[in-house]
Amino acid sequence: MTRAYNFCAGPAALPEAVLQQAQEEMLDWHGKGLSVMEMSHRSDEFVGIAEQATQDLRDLLSVPAEYEILFLQGGANLQFSSVPMNLLGTSTKADYIDTGVWSAKAIKEASRYASINVAGSTKADKYHRVPTQAELSLQQDAAYVHYCSNETIGGLEFDYIPETSTPLVCDMSSTILSRPLDVSRFDMIYAGAQKNIGPAGLCLVIIKKDLLNREIASIPTMMSYRVAAENASMYNTPPTYAWYLSGLVFQWLKKQGGVDAMATINERKAMKLYSAIDNSALFANPIALANRSWMNVPFTLADTSLEDIFLKESEEAGLLNLKGHRSVGGMRASIYNAVPEAAIDALISFMKDFEQRHFKG
Repeated sequence: MTRAYNFCAGPAALPEAVLQQAQEEMLDWHGKGLSVMEMSHRSDEFVGIAEQATQDLRDLLSVPAEYEILFLQGGANLQFSSVPMNLLGTSTKADYIDTGVWSAKAIKEASRYASINVAGSTKADKYHRVPTQAELSLQQDAAYVHYCSNETIGGLEFDYIPETSTPLVCDMSSTILSRPLDVSRFDMIYAGAQKNIGPAGLCLVIIKKDLLNREIASIPTMMSYRVAAENASMYNTPPTYAWYLSGLVFQWLKKQGGVDAMATINERKAMKLYSAIDNSALFANPIALANRSWMNVPFTLADTSLEDIFLKESEEAGLLNLKGHRSVGGMRASIYNAVPEAAIDALISFMKDFEQRHFKG
C-alpha cells in the first residue's frame, strides 16, 4: 500500500509509526484480549494509559507542577464558551486579540457571557500581520486576555507572547508541540487535538490550579475545569481511543528527540516551502514575514483559473488536501509534526513542474 502525503489542516496527518502500532494493538492490547476501544475507562489498564499520556505530555512541554493537564471533549470550539464560564468569576470584562477567523469566533462566543474589549485587531490589514505589543489596548480590570497563537486558516502566527497584567489564555490548537514552549508564561493553554496531538475528539487544556475556583455559578458541570480536574478528566466516559492515540503520539515525539528536535525540523520544512513560493512567479504568500506560520502555509496563484487544475493534478500526484479554506480561498499546505520533510520536497517539486507546464507569466 502506498500512502499519500496529507496536507490537511485537521483532522491532520498522524505519524505512520503511530498508526502502525495502533493497528498492531487494535484487537489485542498488550495481551489483554481486547481493544482499547472496548476497555472500561475505570479499568487499571486504561487509567494507566491515561496517566502515562499525561506524564509524557508534561515531560515534553516541561509543564510545571502548579498546572493541571486536562483531556476534554468538544474540541477547541467548546472552549470558546468554556473559557469565559470558567475564568470570569465575578468579573464582566475580558480582553481579546483579533487576528482572524478563530479569534473572531472566540470573541463572538465569549460575548454571550462578558463585555469583550477587542484589545487589538488587524482586520483592516486583512489579517496579514498580528498587532504589536504597543498596539494592544488592555484593561487593568479584565478577567483575562485571550489570543490565538496561530490562525490555522490564515496562516498567521504570533512572533511574540503578549505581556499582560491579567491572566493570559492562548488557543494553541495548531502550534502546540511543534517547538519548545515556556508554559509558565501562560495561565491557560488549550488546543484541539486533531493537528499535532492526535485524532479529533479531544481538546487539551493546561491551566494553573489557582484558576480552578473562578467559574461562574451557572456553569454546566461538564464544562467545569474544576470538576474535570477533580475527576482526572473522567467525570464521564472520555473519548478513550483518541486519548490512547494521543499518548502514542507523545511517545513518538519523545523518540524523535522531543519538541526541540521537532522545532529544527519544522522550521526547515516551513522555510523550504516559503522559499519556493517567494521564488515563484505563479505562487505567492501574503503574510508579513515575521508572522508566517510554520504549521499552515497558504498560497495563492497569480492565475486563479489554474486553481482547479492545480488541485486535480496535485491529488493525482498523491498530494492531498491542498485546497484553501472556503473563507479565504487559494491553497494551503498544513505541515504539522507528522508531515514528513519528504512531503514538502514532493510538494515543492510538483509546484515547480506545474508552473513550468501551465504558467506563461
